[in-house]
Amino acid sequence: MVAKKFPVAKDALHAVSQRVILEHQQSEGGYLACPVMPDYQFSWFRDGAFIAYALTIDGERNPMQHPSGIAAQWDSAGRFHHWCARQINGRSEALERTITRAQRGEPIVIADTLNARYHDMGEAGPDDWPEFQLDGPGIWLWSVAKYVEVCRARPLPILWENAITLVVRYLSAVWRTPCYDCWEELGSDVHISTLAAIYAGLSAAQRLIPTLNTEGVRAEIKAFILENGLTPGGELAKSVGVDMVDANLLLAALPDDGLLSPDDPLMLRTVARIERDLLAEGHGVHRHRKDTYYGGGAWVLLGLWLAWYKVQIGDAARARELVAWAEAHADSNGYLPEQVNDAMLDPTFYEGWVKRRGEIANPLLWTHAKYMIVQNALADIS
Repeated sequence: MVAKKFPVAKDALHAVSQRVILEHQQSEGGYLACPVMPDYQFSWFRDGAFIAYALTIDGERNPMQHPSGIAAQWDSAGRFHHWCARQINGRSEALERTITRAQRGEPIVIADTLNARYHDMGEAGPDDWPEFQLDGPGIWLWSVAKYVEVCRARPLPILWENAITLVVRYLSAVWRTPCYDCWEELGSDVHISTLAAIYAGLSAAQRLIPTLNTEGVRAEIKAFILENGLTPGGELAKSVGVDMVDANLLLAALPDDGLLSPDDPLMLRTVARIERDLLAEGHGVHRHRKDTYYGGGAWVLLGLWLAWYKVQIGDAARARELVAWAEAHADSNGYLPEQVNDAMLDPTFYEGWVKRRGEIANPLLWTHAKYMIVQNALADIS
């Protein structure tokens, strides 16, 4: 089954992306990952942090009027960051127990960690989910730092400062602990993309609150990756001990606070293998070679993420090719999906996932956020 394509003008698609995100922010501040897929009708730190980052950047270049007197995008991103701070501070006693256990070398208790997904009022999602994920709070630190910088949100609200400090202590204590990756898979592995997210978050947090001083932990994380997190070919590995890349390793080159600069030789080698192993015909990007989720389709989200990286290294022409592929996969409403089924690694798994969860998530707010990020990045270099 091949999804139909409905070409949408980029200006219209940008406006749709703004509207889809703003309309599906919940009253307390969280963003539904996808409003139509039941399993995705929750708010994640990770997805929301990228969405808030996209809105922060977009509010600079394309401000939308809002009764608050600031850009609607900035109002929305600020409400999300406030929501995250409330969830984190509300778990302070549990997180303190986890920090103490980690410092003593004792096993962590999953019930005392941050959940991955939440209802808007702060209630954690159902227990039948891979909840222990460390990349989300790391990406949140990176995202909130950009918001504070762009929106000049000083002094920091005490609620935010307390949450930032607690997350820094939490991540600094447990970063070596195996957890689920950003695809919510392989909870017994140590994932390099997760470590890169933690690194970026700790770096951003120190810029926000210099007294936190995360330099020592970041040096340990980077040394660990260089010793344990490379493939035999000299690329960043999907996980420790795995000779395979994952498209989520694009996390390593996040702007401002990334583990690696976009033009670092290690990053260049990693992206070259991502393109060699995971780039689908027509420019979509698979997650990893063993992916069977919805048949292991080509992800629009990841095609846009690769485009963002291409902008960072100055290859605007390639970035536009990748963006054009994403635009061609918008539906008649201008909605962008998570992935598409016209390039699958293993089509035999597709129908099983449809029966289990319904059609591919569409719209996916994270995909629309990546579209806005890339469009603004391209505009900046124009």
